[in-house]
Formats: sequence, C-alpha cells, structure tokens
Amino acid sequence: MFGIFGHGNVAGIGQALQEERRAIRYYLARNEQAMVHTAAAYAKMHNRLRTLACTTSIGPGATNMLTGAAGATINRLPVLLLPGDIFAGRRPAPVLQQLEARDSQDASVNDCFKPISRYWDRINRPEQIVTALPEAMRVLTSPSETGAVTLALPQDVQAEAYDYPAALFEPRVWTIPRPRADRDRLREAAALLRASRRPLIVAGGGVIYSEATAALRAFADATGIPVAETQAGKGALPEPHPLAVGGVGATGTRAANLLARDADVVIVVGSRLSDFTTASKTAFQDERVRFVAINVAELDAHKHAAVPLVGDARATLDELGELVAGYRVSAEYTAAAAALTAAWREEVDRICGARGGELLTQAEAIGILQDALAPTDVIVCAAGSLPGDLHKLWRARDPKAYHLEYGYSCMGYEIAGGVGVKMAAPERGVYVLVGDGSYLMMAQEIVTAVQERLAITIVLLDNEGFASIGGLSQAVGSEGFGTRYRYRSASTGELDGDRLPVDLAANAASLGACVSRAATADALRGALAAAKTHGDRPSVIVVAVDRDARVPGFESWWDVPVAEVSTMDAVRDARAAYDAARRKERDFL
Repeated sequence: MFGIFGHGNVAGIGQALQEERRAIRYYLARNEQAMVHTAAAYAKMHNRLRTLACTTSIGPGATNMLTGAAGATINRLPVLLLPGDIFAGRRPAPVLQQLEARDSQDASVNDCFKPISRYWDRINRPEQIVTALPEAMRVLTSPSETGAVTLALPQDVQAEAYDYPAALFEPRVWTIPRPRADRDRLREAAALLRASRRPLIVAGGGVIYSEATAALRAFADATGIPVAETQAGKGALPEPHPLAVGGVGATGTRAANLLARDADVVIVVGSRLSDFTTASKTAFQDERVRFVAINVAELDAHKHAAVPLVGDARATLDELGELVAGYRVSAEYTAAAAALTAAWREEVDRICGARGGELLTQAEAIGILQDALAPTDVIVCAAGSLPGDLHKLWRARDPKAYHLEYGYSCMGYEIAGGVGVKMAAPERGVYVLVGDGSYLMMAQEIVTAVQERLAITIVLLDNEGFASIGGLSQAVGSEGFGTRYRYRSASTGELDGDRLPVDLAANAASLGACVSRAATADALRGALAAAKTHGDRPSVIVVAVDRDARVPGFESWWDVPVAEVSTMDAVRDARAAYDAARRKERDFL
C-alpha cells in the first residue's frame, strides 16, 4: 500500500499499517497523484493480475488522487483507492478541509471520484465493509469493468472497533474468467473474413492483458493477415515479424496506415478504437469496409458497427482460427504488405540516423535508445510528442517492453510509472523517456526511487518548454503561443524574453539521482552505459534536443478544430486545410 498520512487517515489506516507492517508493506510516495500512477503502472506490468492500494487523508490529499484515478479507469487498470473522509457522525462538522454543500450533509470532495471510478462507496458504518470489500474485489478482478475502485473512509469510522465475522479474513482466490464469444457471431465473422481480400488486424492492449500474444501470432501466421498495433497493443506481435506493420492511426506508420486505408475487413482485437487509433475516423477509407471486434467489454465490441465478438481475446482468436482454417490472403497482398513494411523500416533508419546538427533530435535520441536497450528492457513514456514518435519509430521486441500511458496521456506519469514498472519487474531494465515540461510537473518521485533503491534510468529531453503543444499550436496557425520557457519581456509584456536559467540536471541531482549531461550521440551512448554501473540508484541523463526537428505524420490526420474566424493569415490557412481534411471523417453505421 502507498500512503501519505494526515488527520483523515493517520489514526485509522496509518495506525493499522504500523501494526501490520509485516503483512502489508508500506510505500511512501511524494505526491498522491503519483502514487496512483505508480499503482496503475504496477498493475499494467502484471497484466492486471496484481495491484497496489493507495491511501490519503481527507481534503487536498484525496483530490490530488483524482487525476491518477481517471487515468487508471480510462486505461482499464485496477487500483484500490482508500481516501479518508469527513466524520460520519457529523457532530464536529464543519471540520478542517470539509466541503459544505447547502443541499446535502452527505457530500464531500470524495464525491468527485464517482464519475471516474468503476466502483465507489462511502463506508459510513464499520459493518458496511463486509459487503463493500467483495464488490471492490469483483471490479478490481473484472477483465471488462476494472479501473479505479474508491472506498471513502470517514475518519471516525476508521477508528471504530467492530466484531467482524471470521470468514471475512479467510484467504480466497479470485479467478479471472475467459468468456467465450457468441457462436453465431463467430460464424458471421468467419464468413466475412473468408470473403475478404485485404484484411488487417488491429492489436490493442487486450491482446497483452489476456496473454493472447501467442494466439495472435498463430492466427496471423496461419492467415497471412498483417498486424497493426495501437499504443497499448504495441509489442503484441513482437519485432522482427514479417507481418508486424507497426502503429496505426494518427501516430501510425506509413505501412500500417496505407493498409488500413484500403482494408476491406478490419479485425480489432482488444482495442477501444480511440480517435488516435482511427485517425479521428479517417483511417479506414474502403467504401464497404467491415469490422470484427474481439473485446471482453461489450461497449468496445460494438463500435464501428462491428460484428461483436464479446469475449476473451485468447479464447476468441483460437475459436475464430478454427472456423477460418485453410483461409489465407493472396500472394499479391502478402507481397504488397511486405514491400510497404520494408520501405517503412528504411524510413525509420533514415529518421533516427545521425543528422549532424548542433543539437540532437528527438528521433536521434530514440534511435540511440533503441540500439542500447536489450529486448526485454522497458521503455516508459506518457505525454507530449514522444508517444507519437515512439509509436511510429520504436521496434518492440517483447510484449511487456513498451509501456505507454496514452489513454489519458497524462503529463507527470512517466517517472511515477517507471517506479511502478521497476517494482513489478525488478529483473528488467527500465528506461523512462520524458520531456522537460512533463518532468517539471512531477519530478519528485525520483526521491521514491532513491528510497526504494530502484535503478531506473530517466532520459530527460530538454526542449526549453512544451515542444509538443508548441508544434500543435503552429499547426493550427497559433505560432506556438505560450509554450516556451522564457522571461516576460519588459518591452513587449509577453513571455518572449531571454531563456530561463533552469538547470534540470542540478534539480535531479538534488533529489538524489546520479546525473549526467549528454550533448552528443556518443555522450548519450556513454551515459546509458554508465547508468548500468550506478547500482541501485536511479540515473537521470539530460539531453538538450532541437524542439523544431519533428517527425511528421504518415498518411494520417487528427481532428484538432481550428478557429473558424481569425484576423491571422496562418489561422485562416490552417482552417481551410482543416475543413478539407475533415471531409474524410466517416460514420460507421
């Protein structure tokens, strides 16, 4: 259990953890949001079969967890949240940090967790925990409903004694089911696939969570169907496999996006089909394209008017494979996909190759990391332009080696997430890739890594500001407004003065990390090698990069609305391009 104690939980959960510390290990985080990110990363690394609990006091400690809770639920990752709450007895009210509502005395800031939790309960009487805990476990272990589970614990109830039934404390095993898809829908999907000429598989995170990577590989090998990947599904068909065509959608590869454009049947396995995966519903352009969706969540299986195969990915792939036995794509289609993939791999080598500029590019840094990391080492990232570049350029050689939080794309996740990954897989090398904007939002979990002796390597790219949103701002005609770290200019009154004297390396060193600076490719390679010698201390490598050297999109688009009325020529031009691109958006009915 992670926790930070205050008056809302110090005498309840805090006292209990102190007495039971041999049974339940306690971890100290530096930020409540970060502890939830760490727990989510830990659960993700364990394919949702293990998790951590997180406790805070009532008030800002509890609401600090909201962002982490939302991220966990959006990414379908189980975390148990135990925030303290106001007095159930109400006599001392209003208490410190109590939200007073004129229409109810049963409201607190913890009600904010309701829309972002898969299960929410307030334990106003001690006996209520007897029925609440099994429900919490049902949701935490559900493959389709899992996410944040919040049990709000009033501080007076935490301190009460109760004669609980002994059966509550008996060990019990929660079995994760593998539900089967409907037989008639399986036959319908098989008929569609047998009639297809240009099928494509889109592999999502559900492939990895259901441990269906071997089943996916067997299905692809038997049918010859190319496999594209979402962010969560990257590594589902590890490189180098001849049918692995890379990321698909707004941040996808040219090979995957051209195959998606012309696909007549798309088999979606374990994906929620977000706007990035579908390139804002412009990725699939065949007039008569049909979708087959394998997903344990009914909500996702019905998207895009798909033939819904509501069931476990591994079980469903096995059964669908039996129904299409003997089917294989044409030799011409196989050759075309292979040619696109070969051309794309050459393009990746070109983009990630040495440019010879004064500063390294982000793509060059990614290429150096790709060469330096072992196949089972884990790359961790979350926000900015890095996830898009990694989705296009990274070659995942193991199903658990690519750890991206991109359901929420939460700035600040990276270092906290890296801590969770290392806790879950201490035998693996863990490399956190983070930009300076995200680093400055939540760098303090370096201290947690130091305290727990977690040897993670943090590669910190210094863009002197928010490079990703700066590029997006330029794309919509707004010239990167408000995204550079600059002094306010006395002459203009704007944030366009001299550079700020921010020393990221000194900051990381002050938190206890081993720190180095890498201004060249050789220096970065040397720093990565040196980080392996730092024992059980985290390492931070600060790399200044060219914020204007960007990896372009490839046969893709993302719907970011542009102002329809503006006095700026750049905005008007961007709006015209936006209107033209938006005409490709489709409804699938």
